[in-house]
Amino acid sequence: MSQVDEKVTNDKQSQQPENDQQEVLEKYDRQSKVRDFDKSRFILWTFFIIAAFYSIYHLWVQFNPMPALQQRSIHVAIGLALIFLLYPTFAKQNRERVPFYDWILVGLSFYTSVYILTEYTAIVTERGGIPNTMDTIVGILAVLLVLEAARRVTGLILPIVALVFLAYPFLSHMDFMPMRLTTREFDLGDIFGQMFLKTEGLYSTAIGASVNFIFLFILFGAFLTKSGLGQFFNDIAMALAGHRQGGPAKVATISSGFMGSINGAAVANVVSTGSFTIPLMKKIGYNKNFSAAVEASSSVGGQVLPPIMGASAFIMAETTGVNYGTIALAALIPAVLYYLAVIMQIHYRAGKNDLRGIPKADLPRVKEVMKERGHLLIPIVALIVMLFQNFPVGHAAFWTIVTTIVVASLRKKTRMNFSDIMEALVLGARQSLAVMIACAVVGIIIGVVSLTSFGTIMTSSIQSLGAGSLFFTLFFTMLASMLLGMGLPSIPAYIITATMAAPALSEFGVPVLIAHMFVFYFGIFANVTPPVALAAFAGAGVSGGNPMVTGFQALKLSLAGFIIPYLFVYEPTLLMIDTTGVATNATEFGLPPVFDILLVTGTAIIGIIALSAGLEGFYKTKINPILRILLLGGAILSVVPGIMTDVIGLSLVVIIMAINYVSFKKQQVQTT
Repeated sequence: MSQVDEKVTNDKQSQQPENDQQEVLEKYDRQSKVRDFDKSRFILWTFFIIAAFYSIYHLWVQFNPMPALQQRSIHVAIGLALIFLLYPTFAKQNRERVPFYDWILVGLSFYTSVYILTEYTAIVTERGGIPNTMDTIVGILAVLLVLEAARRVTGLILPIVALVFLAYPFLSHMDFMPMRLTTREFDLGDIFGQMFLKTEGLYSTAIGASVNFIFLFILFGAFLTKSGLGQFFNDIAMALAGHRQGGPAKVATISSGFMGSINGAAVANVVSTGSFTIPLMKKIGYNKNFSAAVEASSSVGGQVLPPIMGASAFIMAETTGVNYGTIALAALIPAVLYYLAVIMQIHYRAGKNDLRGIPKADLPRVKEVMKERGHLLIPIVALIVMLFQNFPVGHAAFWTIVTTIVVASLRKKTRMNFSDIMEALVLGARQSLAVMIACAVVGIIIGVVSLTSFGTIMTSSIQSLGAGSLFFTLFFTMLASMLLGMGLPSIPAYIITATMAAPALSEFGVPVLIAHMFVFYFGIFANVTPPVALAAFAGAGVSGGNPMVTGFQALKLSLAGFIIPYLFVYEPTLLMIDTTGVATNATEFGLPPVFDILLVTGTAIIGIIALSAGLEGFYKTKINPILRILLLGGAILSVVPGIMTDVIGLSLVVIIMAINYVSFKKQQVQTT
């Protein structure tokens, strides 16, 4: 063990014991409030067997497809059963046993799928999707089970949102409703038939994505975690950046970004990775609020980082019809710009406060890290190659998991035995539950939108507020996306915003991919936007900082994430797509000229660096307030598309940074 590993171990033991970390995780991440099966081998083995079967089912179904309604109902039913076994009814309930009524809920959960499987032919061929009385009763049961499971896993916000939407078709025909919200009258059969018997309700495309893409990539992440990839990311980040100015904070940014991209769980990532990185940041002099904010902004940003983007890239491909390769390529430059902004703010904060890195002698060496665990990158490379070769996503995920097991066996430290493989299967199933139930609840919202055309009303409302202006429409779409994404995991946040807000941009000719990327960014970054900045609050819980102060610090660090979406709407070249072919096919894009990409990216990089310096008020030495305001103005002009704005912005940036550099040199001369 290296010296730095020993120091980190000591820090974790003294400053943040494991039980304290669990307490923080439970406070800010509802998904972590689970039962303890250690005292009941029967319950433990019941959960273990069902969870392992759940994972194996998803691997099997990739090569043995079933009708969508059947396949998705099995996915939801088993997930519900696992939730009622794992999650207590109330937070303060005894977590060492499963009460009798939860066993009843487990049985009812399985029954909803058994009903679909046994009645499928009658539903499709005899009744043509028109529900009879029993269909309606089981549909109501399924919706109630989903809402209760969601309450246990995600808290009250998502079920309440779903209930508000579900109430709409019951009330939409009544006289007190505004004229534009009025619809025909719907009965129970209309509403719950939509929810239960069609693929535009509980078993919507959101659940389809969960079955075919999300689950498998969560499972892939579980296998990578079991093989030690997280340790590799920490070690390689320490080796590359640990010795530099403000090194530990840069380590946090790099490692959390990579892990966030794979696991797609920002809050859990903040607590797990933050237990390693936050003590290191505090140790070299960063205050506790800033340390937590770095971890939060880095973990949230992982959701927009290719190649996996927390599995959202695959849902976006399914939703938009744009192929995965185009989406991953389009997301690359914006993600790099975002992380550049975070790292440069960290760098300038370290320079302002004279915070040094860790001595090289105390850090792992790149060569040693690569020799020990570098082979774990092979599955990720294999995944990217397969996806760009247009392998079916589910097949690519399956073979990547197989590759992970094989590659991990190349080194003794990473080798996985049968027990490790089974534990990874269970871990993947367990980690998938929050996303599954969120997608099921989102299905209720999608079902109401499809049944009542509420999405059209939402779109027209945003357009009315925008008053014919693209900028104002973007602004109100941003607000809607942040509101809809507040307090939600990244995947359901994207699905909701894509359903409700993205169509508003189509009226202005914004291509489908750009519209979806725009709402995706703002749905994601709601997690670092006070007053409901869950990722930042979790970071504050680890660091001992003030949650709201940490939230605003994280918002400041993430500011580029709020600018970049506007930039790529007005300058699609930043996404490396050519929109000139949109009129013929809205889902196919060419590659713009390389010079155009380099020009737009180059000016954006300069603008982002200047923005970071302006936000921290430091470049080589402190920037006086007037020059700081001018520098921020120049930074914004540099990233705004247009020759004139680029010239003015870059001129301001160069002049102000030159003035500060000269001032820095004078200070050095005076000191010597």
